Amino acid sequence: MIGSHPRLGFAVFGAVLVVLVGLGIFIVTAGGGATVPDDLTYEPAPQAAPVVPPANNVSRSSERKALPAGVDPAWAASTGAQVGIPARAMLAYGSAELRIDKEQKGCHLSWNTLAGIGWVESHHGTIDDRTVTEDGRTSTPIIGPALDGKQFAAIRSTPQSAQWHGDTTWEHAVGPLQFIASTWDRWGADGDRDGVADPLDLDDAAYTAARYLCADDHDLRTPTGWSGAVHSYNHDNQYVLNVLAAANSYAERATG
Repeated sequence: MIGSHPRLGFAVFGAVLVVLVGLGIFIVTAGGGATVPDDLTYEPAPQAAPVVPPANNVSRSSERKALPAGVDPAWAASTGAQVGIPARAMLAYGSAELRIDKEQKGCHLSWNTLAGIGWVESHHGTIDDRTVTEDGRTSTPIIGPALDGKQFAAIRSTPQSAQWHGDTTWEHAVGPLQFIASTWDRWGADGDRDGVADPLDLDDAAYTAARYLCADDHDLRTPTGWSGAVHSYNHDNQYVLNVLAAANSYAERATG
């Protein structure tokens, strides 16, 4: 159970200078930690667009879903209150850390990295006054803007991906961690073992993000491994710095 689990921890890095050289990413530690405002006012990337009603809701059991295994709800509630993250989101992040640690020992992913991404992408599923419900889904689906070639790359939707976002023409990133269908098709996984891999479910999204970040033998204990993993999630230097600032802030609050 998280709360006494010896492997639960968090990664803390100093402020970093990110420089792209070819296809590689290099970082130089500058020390001193990232400077982050107390209220973490970074905007999500990409910003969530108005909700598009799904064309066809994915079939789910009517029974209440069990909480993620291995995570102490009391730990999630107390740590979440201390760092400013909803307890239900903390359950998802903590469960993903414990599970990926068993599966990929060399990755060393910590919950605060997932929380940093969760903040930047959707404020842990609470963007635009949403709430995260007990089953790990948000009160209304989080649907990103159309990938129609105007502000973002042009990507056509498929009948399968349209089930998530309702747009039969253009693709959208969906859910609290903003996955597009091509990424979900490769990495999407059932994080809470309810029989459905659903990008709109925070438990599944957090575990899938963990799998994605730990790909290519990234070791997130190291600045280069951490930076490379987050940069692979979103190929934008400012995005990496925003996630770094949020992740470091959560680690500092957890020990404050």
